[in-house]
Amino acid sequence: MNITAYIKDKIARIDAGDAFTYDDLAIPQGEFTAASKSLSRLVTAGTIKRYRKGVYYKPKQTDFGELRPSDTELLNIYLFEDNKQVAYITGVRLYNQFRLTTQVPNVVRIASSSKQVRGKVGNTMVRPAKSYVTVSKKNIPLLQVLDVAKDFKNIPDGDSSQILSFLKNRIAQFSAKDLERFTAFAKAYPPKVAALIGAIYEFMGLEKQSNALRENINALSTYTFGISKDILPTINNWNIA
Repeated sequence: MNITAYIKDKIARIDAGDAFTYDDLAIPQGEFTAASKSLSRLVTAGTIKRYRKGVYYKPKQTDFGELRPSDTELLNIYLFEDNKQVAYITGVRLYNQFRLTTQVPNVVRIASSSKQVRGKVGNTMVRPAKSYVTVSKKNIPLLQVLDVAKDFKNIPDGDSSQILSFLKNRIAQFSAKDLERFTAFAKAYPPKVAALIGAIYEFMGLEKQSNALRENINALSTYTFGISKDILPTINNWNIA
């Protein structure tokens, strides 16, 4: 099968309205030039449309006109490389999804340990964020919870009691293996994160895990979260104010 026939076959399997990239088509690197020409011909013929360089979609006609890929789907394109997830959404967009803030930002932060992600999806700007741990699909749910702890004070309109309840509930749902990985990841974050997670561990009676984080705490440092002892009684043991 030549590259044109190969691409047509691949595109035929993609749902109308869905976006795709070279990765999704699994085009061999040596065929990129020929593939680019084939895709250009399909764009000219109206079979597919180009959203931006390297990103295409199959147009879908509805009673209200052509349906383009959703912003969420287009954002997902930034998260993958060679069909592997290497980045994830964090920041205010994530905290809105977690219902920790009502604000909907016009900037989406995407964290990756392997690349700096920048772009634009509709009216939304895509900007990079730091990932403290190598990103994989398996790690992302744990890293997103740690990001909440890291940004505790900076979540717009965030309520301390609500955020703490979120963290406790997520930690309580972790399997023993996830809890072990979560603790190891917490050590890679700034010390304030280890302090907050350690205080939550101690409050929840997770002695082994809290002890594992104590070495990350500087006895001369104070970690300011604006938390009172009324909502987290163990804060004094972790230099939290």
